[in-house]
Amino acid sequence: MRQFTVTPSMGKRLIGKGMAAHPALQAACKEGTLVIIAGTTNGYVAEEVLKALRIDGFQREGFRRGTVYAPGFDPRTVAVDFPGDVVLVNGAWQKGKTIFDVADSLKAGDLILKGGNTLDLLGEQAAVLIGDPQTGTAGAALRAVVGRRVQMIVPIGLEKRVLEDVRDLAEDLNAADASGPRLLPLPGEVFTELDAIDLLTGATARLVAGGGIYGAEGSSWIAVRGTSEQEQAAADLIQSVAGEPACRV
Repeated sequence: MRQFTVTPSMGKRLIGKGMAAHPALQAACKEGTLVIIAGTTNGYVAEEVLKALRIDGFQREGFRRGTVYAPGFDPRTVAVDFPGDVVLVNGAWQKGKTIFDVADSLKAGDLILKGGNTLDLLGEQAAVLIGDPQTGTAGAALRAVVGRRVQMIVPIGLEKRVLEDVRDLAEDLNAADASGPRLLPLPGEVFTELDAIDLLTGATARLVAGGGIYGAEGSSWIAVRGTSEQEQAAADLIQSVAGEPACRV
């Protein structure tokens, strides 16, 4: 067994690399529609997917919605134009399109990637905070997922893990006497750093500890077990994302 420290930004990059190799995503890129809904983690996914397809022109700057900032931070200091979600039809990027433009035309075999804010790691469930009274991009995505069997995957970092079932948390946050954002459980497959390591190396990755200082705040301590070749592949993979700068887009 080998152990590694993975910062949140390293984790986002790992998730991006793993998603680019995901069989469902590759199938949707080859024949179908892939929608990568804007979000900070999905920005890394979009980078890795478009790089694999040799498509230039994407920048993560502004590729976000409903961002959570540190208390006291003024988001007006980082205001940028929204470039749209990333919509790929048969591998061709439809620049400027959003989930709202294509949700009603999606069908079985298509794929939506939607980020989240809440991760029940043991239950393999995720949820997203909702600020829009019309449920925002999540509502548009769910119309396709539930209504027409479009597949959803939720790329989400380990730093968003919680201790309770997301349905119980949603019941409390959505109560009539509650305040602040609501919480919507998502029906899709959860994809974390652990899944990325498993998919890309064949090794088994487990979350065993967390935290740190001097840039390791919020980090995940991941233990990897496999053959010597698999463990070395995991070491090489994690080394390839070491030094990933903090996500500031």
